[in-house]
Order: sequence, then structure tokens, then C-alpha cells
Amino acid sequence: MEKYLPVIMEDKEKIAKTLHKLLPGLMNALKNSKTQKEARHNAKNYLAHIHISPARATVHNWGVICRRRLTNIMRPHNEKESGFSTTEALYLIAKDTKNAKNFTTAYLNELLHIFMGISIPADRNMRPRREFASQQKEAQYRSSLLDGYSLGMQKHFKKFSCGLDASLAKKREKNKKKILAYFGGSQKDWDNWLWHLRHIIKEKRVLEDLLHLNKEELAGLSLAEKKQIPFNITPYYLSLFDFNGKSEEDRAIRAQVLPKKESVALISKTKDISQALDFMGERFTSPIQLITRRYPQIVIIKPFDACPQICQYCQRNWELKTVGDANLPAKKKIDNAINWVAAHKSISEVLITGGDPLTLNNKILEDIISKVAKISNVQRIRIGTRTPVTLPFRIDSGLINILKKFHKWGEREICIVTHFEHASEITPQALEAIKKIKNAGLNVYNQQVFTYYNSRRFETAFLRKNLKLCGIDPYYSFNTKGKEETRHFMVPISRIKQERWEEARLLPGIVRTDEPVFNIPKIGKAHLRAAGTSNRLIGLTGKGERVYKFFPWEVANPDAESYVYTDVGIYDYLRRLEGEGEKIGDYSTIWYY
Repeated sequence: MEKYLPVIMEDKEKIAKTLHKLLPGLMNALKNSKTQKEARHNAKNYLAHIHISPARATVHNWGVICRRRLTNIMRPHNEKESGFSTTEALYLIAKDTKNAKNFTTAYLNELLHIFMGISIPADRNMRPRREFASQQKEAQYRSSLLDGYSLGMQKHFKKFSCGLDASLAKKREKNKKKILAYFGGSQKDWDNWLWHLRHIIKEKRVLEDLLHLNKEELAGLSLAEKKQIPFNITPYYLSLFDFNGKSEEDRAIRAQVLPKKESVALISKTKDISQALDFMGERFTSPIQLITRRYPQIVIIKPFDACPQICQYCQRNWELKTVGDANLPAKKKIDNAINWVAAHKSISEVLITGGDPLTLNNKILEDIISKVAKISNVQRIRIGTRTPVTLPFRIDSGLINILKKFHKWGEREICIVTHFEHASEITPQALEAIKKIKNAGLNVYNQQVFTYYNSRRFETAFLRKNLKLCGIDPYYSFNTKGKEETRHFMVPISRIKQERWEEARLLPGIVRTDEPVFNIPKIGKAHLRAAGTSNRLIGLTGKGERVYKFFPWEVANPDAESYVYTDVGIYDYLRRLEGEGEKIGDYSTIWYY
């Protein structure tokens, strides 16, 4: 089937003519309509009675999905919410294929693949059932197919690097020596997490002195300094860079911490940055200072507002400060937050995050954890931290002893929730930190943000495989949120769904334990696999972007609002991948998710 489907077509009129060939009955019904209202009615009637071939119904129900999709995006209230009329577009194209010139190529490609999904004949995808001499022969044939799936996945894996690879570790050892020489440090300093905090890279000048930066990176860093938009990189994380800026594994590393000029420009235009960048609407879910609550049994306590490293796509970067500039909230505020949790007996779990709480010293951290642990109804304390990735030396014996002290088997769990984005971040130093945590009897979970820079075929599957080998459980894979200044990180929702069905599905079940989710402002997580219940495609924009409506998980709450989200376009995403040398034919089915 993939060979039959063109991934992208460019000629607009040719696309329009193809639409007529694929579904002539529909296009004639539209052409013969006198008004758009009549056209919508005729289209609805046609789609309700069209026969979906068995082939289309057997492959993930794509034929049924595409029929439902077209019906849905032509509904008047959906067109109103999405701000664009597919009914009008199809009506005009049906009247004259030359009218296709008035629409974007991205939009027309979305229509093309909807029509293809509905119309591909059965003989394109269905073969006669094979006959086997015995059940064993059939099993052997089936086994050979499974070998093919596995070998295909392994072929893709060869494109990616794990930070445990000896050659990569050797290169990074050279980077470490260069950084130490620059700051006048020793190996003893390198092993001291406080030394790294004292030497966080916050200036473009330091990066220019140590490594190659391209024009785009220099422009972003220059504007960030001019507009006083902070960027933080720990010396350790800087050692993960390819200082020549040419290797594959360097791509995901740099993207996370080097500000883009376009992003900084958007941020700096905002008069009230903290108000504009609070994409998740945390102010609306904070019943008391330092507390965020979106779910029945878990709350967030944020005792610290800084991270040793600021990720460019972070949902909380609107409130993060540079470590040296951060102030620990008054002890009274922290105690008030903890007392608030104690007063709410429905809460059984507390996530201590921020900022990165492990930036605090052990004494302060123990004081906070001990007070939370005294709350009788709290059965689990999560520590949300990225230090295993950005500052693994922070996981010292003092910290481990604190965590062990409050971890009570069968009574209260202390666990670590961290954030590896790419397998190249899994280094010998990170592994040593994880080993210390695991040897203390604690679980470690990973939350990956699914961004453009880790979204290539089997890239996330490769991360999962390596995480599990290191004792880390994949927990969530987050669809990148829709903050406009982070748009270059964003991936179409259909891509994360495709990844789950076609790549993660090939991994052993114990490896693919993460759940793909979308965080709805004010409400919280919607499970992306629950299409139709948690989310629904309601329209397309003129730019070929899909418009989704997400529904609150709080079914019983009449005040909980749904959320309309405009995604990045599939056409633009595929063209961007192609520009980096990817074979977009590998992604051809993305249109059907």
C-alpha cells in the first residue's frame, strides 16, 4: 500500500484532478449542488452510504477513519471552531480544478490522503491467503515475518548513538578536559556537583571559546543576551556536545539548550512574560502558593524556582530563574504548602519539583521530604529532577541516604521521575547515578518530551530500549505543547500516534511502558491513544494544520472546559525531515493517524 500512496504531491491542479478520480461520486455530488449548504448535505449523504473496501477496514480501520474524518471536518460547528471551511474548498474544487490554486499545498495534501484512505480498492492491499502444508510450516512463515520486523528495527537503530558507546564516551572525555582547562578545574572538581553549579554556562562568550557555533546558533544566543532571556548549561552537559557541531547525536543535545532567534523574538515581544508563557495555566490550578493540583490524589509542591539547566521547551520556563539568582521561598511558605497537603486527606501522592529540587542541598531537601513523609495519607513521594541527565554527580551518598531513610517498603514509596530525551544522554556517569538510586531500592521513571529532534523513525524506540537496560522505566511520552515560541520543537499528533502503532508496538511489552499524552492547560493529561473520547479531529486550517478538540477527563465537572488545539502541519513536518536527509517514504502512513 505504501508504494501506491504518494507521500506528498506538489502540483495543485494535479491534486484536484486526483480528488475527482479517487471519489468521482462525491465530487459530482458537490459539483451539481447549487449552494454550499446543499453541497454539505449531498456530501454527508454520499459519505454515509459509500462502501468501504474490506482492505481499508482491516488496516487500522483507515477507510472508516477517513470517511468519519471528512464527515466531521465538514460539520458547520466544526468549521466555525477551526476557522476554515472544507465544505467551501471542496465545493470550489469540484466546480473547477483550477480553483485549487487558491489553497495551500499542505491543505490539499491533507484532502488527498483523506480521499485515498476512503477509496483505495481492495486489490491494492489484499492478497489471497497462503496455503501451508502444516500448522508448523505456517508458524515458521510467521516467524520469518517477525524476523523481518525485528531486523528492520535494528537497521534503524544503527543510525542512532547511545552515550554508553565507547567511541562517544572517549570523545566526551576530551571535551571534559577542555572544559576543565578553560575553567581551571581538576578531576576532583568535575566530580563535585557544586563546582558545576558555580560554573554554569550563561554567556555566549564561553560557548564561542569552547566550541563551534553556526550562524543560526550565534544569532539566537546574541538575541537572548540582548533581551535578557536566560539560558543555562551545566559544564557536564556541555561535554555531551560535539564541539565541532557535525555529529548525529549532537543534534538533539544542542536543540534542548541553545535558544532559537525566532523563539527569543516571540518571548521578548511579550510585555508580561510570566503571564504569556504560563501555557498550562498553572495559576488557575494553584489553590495556595507553591502548590499545583490537577488530579484527585496527587499534588505538586514547588519549593525551588531554578534549574541548573534550562530546557528551551520546558512548560515552566516562564517561572524559572538562573540558579545563582534563585531564592528559596520563605520557610513559612513551604511549611504552609505542606500543611495544606496534610489538611487534604484525599491526597495520597506528592510530586516535589520546581525548578529542580535536587539543586537544593541535602539538609534543606531532607527537611522538606521529612515533613511530607509525616503526612499519614501520603503513600508516595516523587522527586521530579533532571539531574541524572544534566548533573549526575548530584546523586551522592548523602542524598541516597536521605531517600532510603524515607522509603518504607509496603508503606511509602520514594521514587525518582527524570527526563532523558535521547539515548545519547545515557552516559557512564548517568548510569552510575541511576545505579546508586536503584541499589537503594528506589524506582526510576522517565518522561520524554516527543519533539522534532527525537521523532525520527525508531529514535524513541531506541531510547526506550536503552533506558530499560539501565533500570529506568519509560513512563510518559509527552506531545510537545503548543507554546508558539517552541513551535520548532513540535511534532504532529499523528506522528506520535504512528510511533506508538508502528514502532513502539514492535518492542517487548516491558520496554514500551510509556503512555503518549497531551497536557491540556488547566486540566492535565489527555491520553492520545483514546481518540474519540479524550480528543477528536474537528477541522483543518487553510495552512493544512489539523485542529483538535480535547475533552476534560473530569466528566462529572460541568465547569471543565474543552480545549481547541491547532497542530503543526504534516506536510511541513515531512518537508523538514526531508531537508535533513530523511526518507519521507518511511513516514507515508502518518496521514492516517
